[in-house]
This record gives sequence, C-alpha cells and structure tokens, in this order.
Amino acid sequence: MNQRREAGEAGFTLIELMISLGLFALIAAAGLALVDGILRVNGRTEARLDRLAALQRTMFVLTSDLDQLASGPVTGGGDALSFLRTAPGTGGVTARVQYAVAGGGLVRVAPAPQLLLPGVVTARWQFWDGAWRDRWPVDDSEEAKQRWPRAIALDLQAAGPSGAPVRLHRVVTLPTRAQEAPQ
Repeated sequence: MNQRREAGEAGFTLIELMISLGLFALIAAAGLALVDGILRVNGRTEARLDRLAALQRTMFVLTSDLDQLASGPVTGGGDALSFLRTAPGTGGVTARVQYAVAGGGLVRVAPAPQLLLPGVVTARWQFWDGAWRDRWPVDDSEEAKQRWPRAIALDLQAAGPSGAPVRLHRVVTLPTRAQEAPQ
C-alpha cells in the first residue's frame, strides 16, 4: 500500500505559490488604486455639482423675488439692493427683501437673514432706465423714489464649481408698475 507519487503529481512548488501570491497582490493593489481614484473623482464631481446648484438656486431666488416686486420704492447701489415683494404663499402680504454682500457671501434678508451663496468676492447692482445706472433712485426727489427702473442687473464674482472665480451676470426685467389714477 505504499504508493509513490510521480514527479508530475506533487502539487504546487513554493516558487509557483510565491509567484501566484505576488501576481494577486499586484492585481489587488491596482484595483485599490483604481477604486481610490474613482472615489476622489466622485468627490470632486459632487462638490462641483453642489456649487453649481447653489449658483443656480441663487439666480432663481433673485429672479423670483424681482418678478414679484410690489408697489413701493426700489433702492440700491454698490453691493446692496432693497425692495418690497408680494408673498403669494402668505396671502399676498408684502415683505421687504434686501440683498447684500456680508461675510464673504450673498445674504438675502426677507425678513430673516439667509446666506444664499457663500464664496462671493464682489457683487454690483445696476439699474436700467434708458441707460445703466449704478444706484437707484437716481436722485433724492419724491418722484424718483416712486419710480422703478425697467430692469435690474447683478454682476457677481464668486468661487465657481472648480474653485476658480466665475463671473455671473443676471438681468431681470421688472414688471410694469401700475400708474395710480389722478384724483
């Protein structure tokens, strides 16, 4: 009952086993590096998409506010803007809305402060009334205070999706203001 193994039936040699383990380790290391690279790219992509969403949300909120402008004065210049808007969700109550750059971000106050967009370097409001003006009203007369510009533009420089500064320019045409009938 003493069976002798032949030379071809001995199994793996130590050299073969070491070579196969070394190849497996190389494949595992390459796979790990690939997964790590994919995770880093995914993280950067998500951060860029979040920043792009914040930029789009800011422009949407601004446009929505200006589309709902209510009777009352529009004042602004430099990095600040103030006006009244109707709030249809609250039964048409008017609320003061203010935009300003504070603490490195664009802040909307209506009535509580809300950081709309962090990472804002500069913001500049302009007003169209036949020509672009840097402040509104154009003078301190009562007539000028009651007039609205025909459009309001925001030039904004902020950190973009990739971290590099981007310049955004949004022009919003204002609704026509109803003229009160003379009494």
